Amino acid sequence: MGTGIAVLAIAGSAVTAYAFTGDDSAGPDRGAELSGSAAGAGGKGAKEQWDGKVKVLGDGSTSYTGPQPGQLKPERLKPGEKPPQFVVFSWDGALEGDDHLFSHFRKVARESKAHMTFFLTGIYLLPENKKMLYRPPQHDQGAAAISYPTVPHVKSTLAQLRGAWKDGNEIGSHFNGHFCGPKGGGEWSAEEWKSEIDQAYAFMKTWKTNTGFTGEAPLPFDPDKEVVGGRAPCLEGQKNLMTAIKPYGWRYDASSSGDFQMWPSKRDDIWNFPLQLVPLQGKEVQVLSMDFNFLYNQSGDSTKGDPSKYPEWQSQVRMSYMNGFNRVYNGSRAPMFIGNHFEDWNGGIYMNAVEDMMRDVCPRQDVRCVSFRELADWLDAQDPKVLAQLRMLDPAQAPDWKTLVK
Repeated sequence: MGTGIAVLAIAGSAVTAYAFTGDDSAGPDRGAELSGSAAGAGGKGAKEQWDGKVKVLGDGSTSYTGPQPGQLKPERLKPGEKPPQFVVFSWDGALEGDDHLFSHFRKVARESKAHMTFFLTGIYLLPENKKMLYRPPQHDQGAAAISYPTVPHVKSTLAQLRGAWKDGNEIGSHFNGHFCGPKGGGEWSAEEWKSEIDQAYAFMKTWKTNTGFTGEAPLPFDPDKEVVGGRAPCLEGQKNLMTAIKPYGWRYDASSSGDFQMWPSKRDDIWNFPLQLVPLQGKEVQVLSMDFNFLYNQSGDSTKGDPSKYPEWQSQVRMSYMNGFNRVYNGSRAPMFIGNHFEDWNGGIYMNAVEDMMRDVCPRQDVRCVSFRELADWLDAQDPKVLAQLRMLDPAQAPDWKTLVK
């Protein structure tokens, strides 16, 4: 195998009864006013009240509406059965901006019979004039390495989160301020990571208080139950992060990188779902399966490279993803992980490549495009001895399934 290039990504009261019908994809209310008082960090055990068919939680920002619809039924492999080819598309940040990429890829996923994971940046539910509610580890109060959202973008992002969950997609965490490098997540202690996690939950559970959007429907899920995994900004700090997430009951972490396409394993009873190295089309190297890494290999640090090369670069990205897919699809059937941001780098070619791949592979009969949570459910349903055998396979190794899966 070629040499891996592991360049990391930089960015991420009383309530009316709600029926939760429709697509929830409407654009932002441009006339929204901000009001309400600041809320502190939220923990477990939110106040509950029944209101119609919805169990409203806390200040009405979240609710319990029943089990998430449309989830993959985890079934144990039968003797001699070839595993499905799982593919997980995940998105860091999950802001619905003026480019409407969040809503666009929800549509692509529905049309492609796919579920995805959206890693929400907590401060994307916190307008800038409330930024002093955020107390980032090792940084000044209210500081962030990314921009706070506008009030309309908070509202449009909430609409997409509602719709995404009802579509069957997973809402995970990308934490809050997207700090990397010095004083970033790689230097945070487990206790500092816990503070970051508590605040991420709080911003999800108190957005009504923090925004004054009292007339908006709550999110149709309880974050304490539904947020069971995340990805650290720049993939930094996993060691202490893994210690920090244990009390929260998280099922997995997706913050490591540079692994080849192998069947996943657990660390301290938590699934490790790393970004993977895939063969870069036309080169004797492997590249990390995320848009920033393709960008770095094509135009360096510039997000606006030579436009004449966009068609060539887009084709290279798509073919690289397909190289990785075909290697395991015709080989070990190890799950494939692809991470992206909602961005328009180099004319949007990385968005186009991901969309092309999703529309190609996800509708195939023996492919399952799922969320990380659904994959964790499926893996937990398997015979540990079978999973141990699968982990011994080279990504391109196609075994005799009749003798391997016993």
